[in-house]
Amino acid sequence: MKTLGLRDIIGPIMVGPSSSHTAGALACALMARNLCAGEPKRVTFRLLGSFAHTYRGHGTDKALVAGMLGFQADDLRIRDSFEWAKEAGLDFSFVPDAESDDFTHPNTIDIHVEDAKGAALDVRGESIGGGAAVISRLDGIDVQITGEHTSVVVRQRDVAGVLAHIAKCLSDDGVNIATTRMFRERRGEIAYTVLECDQGVSDRTRELILSHPGISAVRVIPADSLRAGEGAPEAAPEEAERALKRFEELDFASGAAMVGWCERMGKPLSAAFAERERALGAVQGRADDTREYLLHALDVMREAAHRPLDEVVNSMGGLLGGEASRLRALHESGRGICDGPVAKATTYAMAVLETNASMGRIVASPTAGSAGVVPGVLLALGEERGLSDDELARGLLCAAAVGYLITRNATVSGAEGGCQAEVGAAAAMAAAASVELAGGSAQECLNAAATTLSNLMGLVCDPVAGLVEVPCQKRNAAGAAAAIAGADIALAGIGNLVGFDETVDAMYAVGRSLPFELRESALGGLAAPPPPAPS
Repeated sequence: MKTLGLRDIIGPIMVGPSSSHTAGALACALMARNLCAGEPKRVTFRLLGSFAHTYRGHGTDKALVAGMLGFQADDLRIRDSFEWAKEAGLDFSFVPDAESDDFTHPNTIDIHVEDAKGAALDVRGESIGGGAAVISRLDGIDVQITGEHTSVVVRQRDVAGVLAHIAKCLSDDGVNIATTRMFRERRGEIAYTVLECDQGVSDRTRELILSHPGISAVRVIPADSLRAGEGAPEAAPEEAERALKRFEELDFASGAAMVGWCERMGKPLSAAFAERERALGAVQGRADDTREYLLHALDVMREAAHRPLDEVVNSMGGLLGGEASRLRALHESGRGICDGPVAKATTYAMAVLETNASMGRIVASPTAGSAGVVPGVLLALGEERGLSDDELARGLLCAAAVGYLITRNATVSGAEGGCQAEVGAAAAMAAAASVELAGGSAQECLNAAATTLSNLMGLVCDPVAGLVEVPCQKRNAAGAAAAIAGADIALAGIGNLVGFDETVDAMYAVGRSLPFELRESALGGLAAPPPPAPS
């Protein structure tokens, strides 16, 4: 499993409308592109599971083509990727296969690529939530490529001496191997060796690896972490060992463990996650740019929340446009029931979903479908209480702590756990952040998160017409209001009979018990066709 960091929870910064179905799909295609020997020229995407039902409504088709063109998740050219593909000479087609059950993850895509050199490649990708993806099959052989580290993928004959040759080439280049796994169907035939490395791999080293007669192809997939801040100077072995030990001490497996650290150290929940992020960065060999990233994320959140209030932003599917500005007008007229932080939080939450649904740039927090809740609440509190951006960044770290715990121990994917896993998780994150910014303790932060998550438990994911528009926009507004209520309950000293960790476990169990039709398939709930009128 990928080691979760800040950018996996407060991020990715991406073009909407769905972290699983847009950013995650793009990541699958981008990794497939990186596995090609030459420039992709023809590609067929076979869509399985929930992808088969909702790919147009979620912009999955545009994202897949964008990934094959080498675009990143926050590139606004994704909206026009079909036109860019035509200009680049890339032919593409989609085959939705709603009948197949040949998959284990509900967000699965099979990609067949032919490149400019005439080589063909078959890749299976899985979008595992929050914009993350893995390659699980390569030319018919089951593999596991996460993109967490720089991945060196070697196609070889399964003969003696190949692995030693690969290891020597990497060692001579000063590259440390984090993990090595070989995947094969039969002894002595074609196999794949996948090595995850702590450093980047040069073209010269790749060519040296390829010089072995038993090796037919070498592909290098850059690590996600190499795009997340500048690299730090390479640590000495003793320092690297200390960094790993430090990270293991801070890799909290539960809310109880995180709160225990906070109480021992006399620090807030945000500090626990900040220390973990610094330790993770040291292990991955990157400099600590946490503050810079959070301030950038806040800028993106603010733009996503404000733009639809000043101009009508029509959604991709045509179901949204102008709702947030109408809600603001109600509050400004004095006729609304809500006021203060609740009024602003619900308005901003709805506005972010308009930006998301129009394929604008947002911060998945923790997902694109729930991207309005955390910014809605934090931006409202910032304005109402005069909080600085550095204080709001601390709130984002606290929210990330809760989102990390939910992602690690359950899911934030609507296709796996319903909307409770998306809007429910986002609301829990926002509630905890609100408590910390109000001076609450780490335990009170988790109390607020548990209360809020329990109040949204069982919420199904039923996007009408397969679009991240209805009922998503209003559920983000409701999630923002629930977060503020949960924060006040915790600040009043009202605890929970069922603790945070147990609540997360219960949410996960509920999500797994939901039928497929109520988990982002657009086949049940509000998305189901209305029953015929009685005769």
